[in-house]
Amino acid sequence: MPEIDITDKIGYTLLKKGIIDFETLEKSLKHKDSEENKKNRKNLGQILVSEFGADHDAVFREVANLYAFREIFLNDEKIDEARTAFIKKFIDALSDQQREMMSAAKMLPFKWDERQTDKLIIVAADPTDRNLPVVARSFNVKKYEICYVRLKDLQNLLEKVAPKQNEFLKMLEGSETIEEGGGKDDVEVDEDALEAEINKSALVNLFEGCIVEAVRRDVSDVHIVAAEGNRTNFMFRVDGNLQVWHCQEATLPEAVMAVIKDRTKNVDRFEREASQDGFIQRIVDGHQLRFRVSIMPIVTTEFKHKFESVVIRVLDDRKVITDLNKLGLQGPAKNFFYKAIAKPQGIIILTGPTGSGKSTTLIAALYQVIDPTVNVLTIEEPVEYIIKGARQLKIGPKMGFEQAIRGILRHDPDIVLVGEMRDKVTAETAIKLANTGHLVFSTLHTNDAPSAVARLYKMGIEPFLIAYAINIIVAQRLIRTLCKVCKAPVDEPDKADLLKFGFTEEDLTQHTFYKPVGCDKCNGGWKGRAAIHEALFFSKAIKDIVLNAGDKVDENAIREQAAKDGMWTLRRSGMERMKEGMTALEEVIASTVEED
Repeated sequence: MPEIDITDKIGYTLLKKGIIDFETLEKSLKHKDSEENKKNRKNLGQILVSEFGADHDAVFREVANLYAFREIFLNDEKIDEARTAFIKKFIDALSDQQREMMSAAKMLPFKWDERQTDKLIIVAADPTDRNLPVVARSFNVKKYEICYVRLKDLQNLLEKVAPKQNEFLKMLEGSETIEEGGGKDDVEVDEDALEAEINKSALVNLFEGCIVEAVRRDVSDVHIVAAEGNRTNFMFRVDGNLQVWHCQEATLPEAVMAVIKDRTKNVDRFEREASQDGFIQRIVDGHQLRFRVSIMPIVTTEFKHKFESVVIRVLDDRKVITDLNKLGLQGPAKNFFYKAIAKPQGIIILTGPTGSGKSTTLIAALYQVIDPTVNVLTIEEPVEYIIKGARQLKIGPKMGFEQAIRGILRHDPDIVLVGEMRDKVTAETAIKLANTGHLVFSTLHTNDAPSAVARLYKMGIEPFLIAYAINIIVAQRLIRTLCKVCKAPVDEPDKADLLKFGFTEEDLTQHTFYKPVGCDKCNGGWKGRAAIHEALFFSKAIKDIVLNAGDKVDENAIREQAAKDGMWTLRRSGMERMKEGMTALEEVIASTVEED
């Protein structure tokens, strides 16, 4: 048997343990020997993680074992103020460039070795990174040892001891205060005065810093709203709620808007009375992101001014869920959903208000059925995330949404994603596709699953088409989840409210229910969101109810039959989240309606 080098041993080990498959190993080895990689000089582990999406910790745990790096479990270590002060002392002595290298290499000085008190233990998520020795020498110690730690654990510690600096906001701090611009309240905007104000101010840094901060804080939308008195409010939507991030005072709102428009593609800076849509592309922390920009004119008490509101949606493809298991479908909803998408034809409909995560669920479902043997087409306006393996049709002035819908029938599709069934034409085409051997995914704006049937009926779709086309309708909401650090069990008197809400004495005995508290790690006791679902699977009984609909679809009959079939309502799904200790009573009440 020919001898194999250490790199091949890594690949063989990962293959043997099922961390990668043979095809991935073959491709990664080819990439390693390519001309492109001769410049980057990445090792096999780094290539598998960065180019082929292999699990970072699974790969580098094996790499660490083969290279005999010791593993340190941060959860077993005491990370107190003394420890963080020890780490910060080393970091503060570094130059900005060295600090950047340290963050990029995902490493930290951690402690003195218990056995050799002059040896510094350095923890790293990739102990084979070429920059580790360079940064380690910057710590000015005689001896050091590199140890492996899990990436997630290290990132949490990095954020605590060396938070990333926002270079734009740093520049803003060093600049002069933005002064009030020219122009009186009762005259039109002077474009020359506006240009002078933009040039002399730090508005560019403010806006660019806002974008970077939004990405780092996991913000879904940025709202920038002009207000009276030469003020502009910058707000972040975090976990579904808006919060003020910054108020820019003594500056013409038109100047702020002009800066935003200048940095947005497909919008006209001098148009202040029409709705405009555009986008921004930026690289933040080494990752390219898109931002969808919506601009709308608004009215204030200062009638002479042409004020506007801007909403920027942060489209971070790192948040795209491709594994259906990670969506958190509960109870019968999970089985119903898998059963529905496993069918060769039919339509899967997601319903819910804007921002309820419908697109996220649809994309995750689509990734389960994408295959090189099928033609997957999507019609979305606008396209938010690139879906690998799908042909995403480009909607624009020369091909509108309706044209794309009509043309798709001639484009030999197997699976189709229709972003939204917005009218009768779109709904009819989606239903027609579902009834002619295609698997279709789409969304509707309704409050719950049964009312989606009534909506289609009111659009003018025949009951027999609805009954035979639909596989499942899933209503979805996003509810805030409690902070794991500070959540506390509910007080004894509050348990009476739980009983009134519908929980039993047995539920109170078997489960611990929590309430929000609030700490420096969360937003008033809340951190993150989770989905709750109401899955209406089209059983034979449900189809019969729809087929026998006369002048009106009987939504109550559908609800009653769905309950018999095992469907959980949104409220029941929320109550289960409470039993899991994930959310609190107030959030479930706010996000769901009382059942009849």
